[in-house]
Amino acid sequence: MKLGSPFRPRLLSALLISIFLGSAPATPAQERGELRIATSYKLMTLDPQYANLNENTSLLSHIYERLVYQDENLELKPGLATSWRPLSDTQWAFKLRDKVRFHDGSAFDADDVVYTIERIRDFLKPPSGGFRSYVSGIKSVSAPDPLTVLIETDGAVPNLPLFFSSLFVMNRPSEGFETTEDLNAGHPPNGTGPYRFESWSSGESLRLARNDDYWGGKPAWSKVTFRVIENPAARVAALSTGEVDVADAIPARDVASLKERGARVASVGAARVNFVQFDVARDTLPGVTDKSGEPIANPFKNPLVRRALTLATDRGILVDKILAGYGTAAAQVFPNGLPGTSANLLPEAPNYDEAKRLLAKAGFPDGFNLVLAGPAGRYPGDAESLQAVAQSWARIGVNAQPAAAPFSVFNTKRAAGDYGVWYGGTSGEAVDIILHSLLASPDPERGTGALNFGKYRNEAFDAMLARAESIAVGPERNAALAQATELVMADQPIIPLYHFHHIVGYGSRIGSYVLHPRGWTTAMQTLPATE
Repeated sequence: MKLGSPFRPRLLSALLISIFLGSAPATPAQERGELRIATSYKLMTLDPQYANLNENTSLLSHIYERLVYQDENLELKPGLATSWRPLSDTQWAFKLRDKVRFHDGSAFDADDVVYTIERIRDFLKPPSGGFRSYVSGIKSVSAPDPLTVLIETDGAVPNLPLFFSSLFVMNRPSEGFETTEDLNAGHPPNGTGPYRFESWSSGESLRLARNDDYWGGKPAWSKVTFRVIENPAARVAALSTGEVDVADAIPARDVASLKERGARVASVGAARVNFVQFDVARDTLPGVTDKSGEPIANPFKNPLVRRALTLATDRGILVDKILAGYGTAAAQVFPNGLPGTSANLLPEAPNYDEAKRLLAKAGFPDGFNLVLAGPAGRYPGDAESLQAVAQSWARIGVNAQPAAAPFSVFNTKRAAGDYGVWYGGTSGEAVDIILHSLLASPDPERGTGALNFGKYRNEAFDAMLARAESIAVGPERNAALAQATELVMADQPIIPLYHFHHIVGYGSRIGSYVLHPRGWTTAMQTLPATE
């Protein structure tokens, strides 16, 4: 494994742009009837603005669309908005695409965008307000004409277009706001996307039909059926026997056998990171003791200890053995090469002698004991990663007892402070969004630190991140984010472990499958085989 292997962005052809916008236009030879997809994603709701989870946004992207979308390099591209520009530090103008219609035949216009923003900001309440943070800074929104939206923010929001790459646009009803309950109870979802809603059985299936009037061109498949198969082995079996055409979230260990049976596999580095996180705030920690089992002062407050454990972590084993090569060793929150990453941050090979020296310098020449918590079955290789990290740390005298639990149990206990150090993972639309939630000092008023369960604080980093966030999306902002990342990672508040790869398998009816680093599974990424 090459620890420093960069993520190499690929240039999009016009075809790939059309795929990620909505759907690649089909030719008569390409139309192959029904597309059958086995997915690990369990659609929770038909409300596209209820919860910011991949299982919802991935599947509902067939029906609904965004003003802006991210291509496979996470660059912003026009969606339902054809252009956007700041009028001042606190004002934006978005120009909308003309001659777009919702599935019920009504015309899409600026009033629908106003409704979408107001519904998320003013109507949906937690926990249904999963997208509220994206619009909480919007002071007012108006529609001076049918194809223009004017937005005024409370302060400078230079990355407002990025926020809109996560928001599905809904059709304004005749009065009031549609409720999540109404949408789930049978109100047909009404979007502008390439596929129309047919039926949904919660936890089992989602059935879609082609939108022949789609503004982006006629979609390739006349029907699309998603079968929810949460068990990875069952998804692999369904693809192997030809019951489905596509299966997502393929375990790396099954890739070779799938290829032997004639299936093809696509993979891409995920725009996410899995990591070890430390509690650096409390004076003593649950599960952290000396070698005799007596409680000790929190060792993770000392950056030398955090650095020692980083140097004692063998990322090569995680990537090569546990992920079978379908992963990239990590030194920051996104794979190298994506916007906002630093080319100077490369994963290090383990150095156990130096790790022991640092541990002794920190006052722990004999090491200590700890419980290393984490979820089981949430991420590829999660439980196995706990074991591997524990084995690495044992080489410097830190005896880690792995404690894997179902994600719901782990998440509850982590939030309650039951752990002193743990394995986790997170993803987001951009580097700054992860930095903002994972490493920035917890501050409810600013909305920072939502995932900073270790209560890490670094005023210099906070200032650098705030400066970067004040810069418009582009090279200058990316450079500022890279500098902020370099500063915070030198302090080791987390140990980045790896960026696992999204792996999708597909059968003979599929010509190609284009993966996206956000991990979406859609019919629009699936092109039929040609004869």
